[in-house]
Amino acid sequence: MSRRALILIEGGTHTGMPYVQAAQRLGLHPITLSADPGRYDYLAAEGCDSIRVDTHNIDVLIGECSRLQTTYEIAGITSVGDLFYATVGELCRYFHLPGPNPESVAQCSDKYVQRQLLAKAGVLVPAFRLAVNAMDIEGSIAEIGLPVVVKPAVGTGSRGVRLCRNVDEVTEHAKYLFGEKQTWQSSRGILIEEFAQGPLYNALIMGNEVIGVGIALYGAPPHFVCRQMSYPAQATDNQYKRVVDLSLNCLRALGLGWGPTNVEVRWTQHGPMVIEVNPRLAGTPDPELAHLAYGLDLITEHIKLVTGQEWDLSRRQSQVTSARFLVPDCDGILDWIDGVSQAAALPGVAEVKLHIQPKTPIVRKGDSSDRIGYVIATSPDFAQTEAILQRAVDLIRWSIKPFSLQEIARLAALGTAS
Repeated sequence: MSRRALILIEGGTHTGMPYVQAAQRLGLHPITLSADPGRYDYLAAEGCDSIRVDTHNIDVLIGECSRLQTTYEIAGITSVGDLFYATVGELCRYFHLPGPNPESVAQCSDKYVQRQLLAKAGVLVPAFRLAVNAMDIEGSIAEIGLPVVVKPAVGTGSRGVRLCRNVDEVTEHAKYLFGEKQTWQSSRGILIEEFAQGPLYNALIMGNEVIGVGIALYGAPPHFVCRQMSYPAQATDNQYKRVVDLSLNCLRALGLGWGPTNVEVRWTQHGPMVIEVNPRLAGTPDPELAHLAYGLDLITEHIKLVTGQEWDLSRRQSQVTSARFLVPDCDGILDWIDGVSQAAALPGVAEVKLHIQPKTPIVRKGDSSDRIGYVIATSPDFAQTEAILQRAVDLIRWSIKPFSLQEIARLAALGTAS
């Protein structure tokens, strides 16, 4: 009998390894197809199978999966991130495997198209305009008014997202987004949006069932870097119901409802407003938070769905779980960091995770990549969880040495200096 394989299209810096481990626990053999497997340290460190292949070419991917079928039984195909989820849908359709609707995922991944579909369905979203040139930008500001949020039409992790309070800031940031050095797809245009203010809730959805609603806290503008995430959110029954109902309305409007989705909702003076719908599982540490809060392993249940197994979305516990992100306040070289083991040893601390090690350069970009780690705490009570989290974070200290002139010149040559 052929060995059953789970094909992963590309990996993930923080979420890739949990998918590999969950697949192995389910008796599957994970194989990662990547344009550059070396990007993912865990593949070599854990001896995971990977194949170098052009993941932007659907025909090449079909050919590689067909070749793998001569050795393995392909039980399922998926991805841990946004960029290749529509591709996953196409591959699943070709090989007659369970998977997301590629057309729905593709139109949802384009934020402008997503906004149009939601607005057409009567879902409250921020006022928005698409800009492809300077004239569009001027017209958008005139119609929406200042301040505005300016961001790429396609992207993730708050990359390129900025609050602009005057015309000069809008013009400068738009020029930056249209620049040739950016990694996002600015060729699709940029969005000029109304600045929606209020608490940000995140609905975790599997299929058509809302698993939980969390709340996110962000750092100071102009950037949108998440500083803390908690499940469940402290919300009234009415707020919870309206966030859930609005999130499910988004699924219907966008043709979603298969597999994982997460919906970001701002509670504004006009009521709940949809900020973004992501047709995939929320990134780390949300799955870990859901596991601790509800006793539900969303990654494992996702893989079960992908491979045609029956999933189980029943909650097994009820805890208040929060993650506080570690975010440096300056650029430079991480000289040292300590207190990690002491923080991890505190009762109620579930995990302390560092993404970088001493001697690593830090160049902040105003997005999720600025976070150098996180602390997760859990307890039966909101106040208790917050107190545990604060005690743990207070124990962790680090020092960052300013860049030398030579280091600044080297980073500038690599295009990484801010």
